Amino acid sequence: MDGIKEILQDLGISHFYLKLGLGMVCSFLLTFFSIPTIVKISKRKNLMDEPGLRSSHLRKIPNLGGIAIFYSLAVCASIFAFELFDIYKFLFASLVILLYIGVMDDIVIMRAYKKLLAQIIVTALMVIGSDVRIRSFFGLFGVYELSYFFSIAISIFTFIVLINAFNLIDGIDGLAGGYSLICSALFGLSYFRLGEYNYPLVVLSGVIIGSVVGFLYYNLSNSRENKVFMGDTGSMILGFLLAFTAICFIDIFIDKELPDVPRYYLQSAPAIAMAILILPLIDTLNVFMIRVSSGKSPFIADKNHIHHSLLELGLSHRRSTFYIILYYLFIVAVAYYFRHINVNILLLVIVLLGFAGAYLPRLLLFKRKQTN
Repeated sequence: MDGIKEILQDLGISHFYLKLGLGMVCSFLLTFFSIPTIVKISKRKNLMDEPGLRSSHLRKIPNLGGIAIFYSLAVCASIFAFELFDIYKFLFASLVILLYIGVMDDIVIMRAYKKLLAQIIVTALMVIGSDVRIRSFFGLFGVYELSYFFSIAISIFTFIVLINAFNLIDGIDGLAGGYSLICSALFGLSYFRLGEYNYPLVVLSGVIIGSVVGFLYYNLSNSRENKVFMGDTGSMILGFLLAFTAICFIDIFIDKELPDVPRYYLQSAPAIAMAILILPLIDTLNVFMIRVSSGKSPFIADKNHIHHSLLELGLSHRRSTFYIILYYLFIVAVAYYFRHINVNILLLVIVLLGFAGAYLPRLLLFKRKQTN
């Protein structure tokens, strides 16, 4: 090992950059080469996503792409970011449980309460067992340090909301995968700026990026042969990992002294994390509000999501995905630019921009119907 390190130093390559590069490449290759086999088995066993109320497709498509995402993440993260599994001892077990629940739901459709119970168990393992929790609101709503039990409750709630919200945006080609790629890149860059202590989280973000890029190659394909969805398996695992990285990002300033970290992070960390994850949160809240105002159950599937409105406007899946991600990147840019203002005002600006993006397509549809 020392000899390898000396060779890398002679080549001007640090150990961290080698792990990051290899992690991204290996996770991409594992996903890329495993999906065709998964698609083949899915078609042979008729394990397909049926066109329905939530689906925007007109034909059956394999929906077990999340297995390939888990496979590459489990292998590459345990090799190139193994330090995380020492620090967060229940991380791998949580991923395995989500894999089982996701595959079951993709194949036989589990009852909602069973899936929720499994999610509570998984998040409790992480929050209580691995101590991954939100400890402070940094002055948000006038609240700073949280009590232990309230910290546990709000952290479990955050995990569950993000897991399910991320699942709900997985309705058109490329959206869930593309958004998780962007979120991982933003969190990874932030962790990189925060110093060497957080390099394992940077590598994890790189592994997620590599895996998702491998998946998107098939998800965005025009060919019918190997097209695949990530299904609940992929969306729950990615939603869980994004919640994990977001909470770690907020929590990092509580226990650790980071003298070289820009001070604006210390005050705006919750708002910045909210901006990065605003799309699934706003989309879910917006849909629930529409359903309740219409006298319907907030948990019954419909086509009131942002991406459905864009499809009704005549945009393709790819173009809808591009516009949604571009707009919410704009929100992240706004949050970063105004990082010095009061955290409560910054959060209000982020939420208002999020709802503006959710209602703009519906407004355009309304005007189109009036003119017709």
